[in-house]
Parts: sequence; C-alpha cells; structure tokens
Amino acid sequence: MEALWIAAAAALGLILIILFLIFPGLRRHRDRAIMKGRAIAHRGLHDIGQGVPENSLPAFRRAAEAGFMIENDVHLTNDGRVVVFHDDTLDRMCGVPGKPEDKTLEELKTLRLGGTDETIPTLEECLEAVGGRVPLLIEYKLCGNNATALCEAAEKILEGYKGDYVIQSFYPGVLMWYKKNRPERMRGQLATVIKGEGIAMRLLGTLVSNVVTRPDFISYDHTHARYVFRRLTKVFGAFQSGWTFRSVEELEKNAKYFAAWIFENIPPEDMKAFVKEMQK
Repeated sequence: MEALWIAAAAALGLILIILFLIFPGLRRHRDRAIMKGRAIAHRGLHDIGQGVPENSLPAFRRAAEAGFMIENDVHLTNDGRVVVFHDDTLDRMCGVPGKPEDKTLEELKTLRLGGTDETIPTLEECLEAVGGRVPLLIEYKLCGNNATALCEAAEKILEGYKGDYVIQSFYPGVLMWYKKNRPERMRGQLATVIKGEGIAMRLLGTLVSNVVTRPDFISYDHTHARYVFRRLTKVFGAFQSGWTFRSVEELEKNAKYFAAWIFENIPPEDMKAFVKEMQK
C-alpha cells in the first residue's frame, strides 16, 4: 500500500511539473484583438498560377487589398539585412543552392521567386507595400545562433512602423529575446507534433519551452488540433491560431479549435464567407 501511495504521489508530481512547464503567459495581451477572428494569409495572398509567388510584394499587396491579416517570414542576410523568405534554403523558390544567411542582399536580389520576375523583398519593402492597412504576423526563421542578431535587426526596422504586428517563431530563443528586450510586443510560440527528430524537437511540440518564454499566444498545426498539450494551453487561457488551412473542408473540421486561422490556396471569397459564418 505504501508503494502505491508513493507511485501515486510521484505521478501527481510529474503531472504538476508538466503543467508548470507548458503554462502560457498569464497576461491577456491587448493585441489579441487584432488577431481574434481573423483569416491570416499565409506568406501573403499568393497564386503562382497568376504569377504571384509566396512572400512577394504582389502577394502582400493582394492580401492587404482583400483585408486579410498577413503572415510572413524573416531571415537575416550575410550583410545584416532582414529579408522576407520562408525556406531555410533557396532551392525550391529560387532554383539555386545555399541559404539566405549565406548571401548578401545584393546577391539575393539577383534571384527570382518561382520563375517569375519577383525578387526576395526586404522587410522594409514589405512594410511599405502593406502600409499598415492590415496587421502582420511575422515569423522569425533562425540559422545557427543568430536569434539576437535577427531580433535586433528586425526590431530596429519595426520600431518605426505605424501598422499593427505580432511576432512568432518555432525557436524559443526568439521569444526569450522579446520577453527580455521588447516585453510590450505580443509573442507567439509556433508548434506542431514532431516525431523522429530528436528529443529537443519533440519537446517543442509538447510546449514545455513555455516555462522560459511564457508566450502570449500559441500557433499550432491544425492537423494536430486534438493534441493534449495544445488543448491544455487553451484550458489555461492561451490565445490560439491554427496553421495552415488549405481547404474549406479542413476549416470545417478544425477551425472551431482556434481563434484565428492561417490559410493558403483557399479562394478569398470562400475564406471571407467562412470567417463571417464563424463570427455569428
């Protein structure tokens, strides 16, 4: 009987430790209002069939004109410039090897996106194209240990921007930098269920890094909407967005679990109709 009590106490202790680790930030950031109930265009409102590649200036303009909040991604170039680009490498979108971090801005500007005439934009160019018309959800993409350098460079640009924006990242180092240096910014932890990538990556999916980042919101892979750790953070009051919805059928299945929806390849009119229905 004593052994049973010890085992029960140990199990309870483990549960309490896990709950403490995954607990999100306690504050209810005012910028929740700019995300709540919003459809968020993933990498802009892109359509390569119409010559509008992802994370391009035309994609950002189209999204802003349609009234969609915009998700984009930022990297730091070899010469310290902040550019908007998703992938870790240039192969898929530009047809050349290498990483954005290995190139200077001048070198990156010689490349073209997805076989179009569009080039990789700087963060400044993105902000100018959007012009504060819609909010931005900016994802920070790291290479090695450049979290501090990227955050400092991006914030130097963003501090003069008059529009609304929030930041997110898979990397806890980014959220830790913002927690310490720009606590007024709304910061979000990106996550998904990760298998076979080592213990550190799997732990990211469980959100245990929340113990050091205490994010204001969770941005979770909607295909894992029923994952227990995501559900627990919602019970604890975390604002949650879901990514990336690519059909109305996916929205109908999982949108109800989230307060904002990152989407792509869904016709704008269908996305607007769905959001309107969700807001009833």
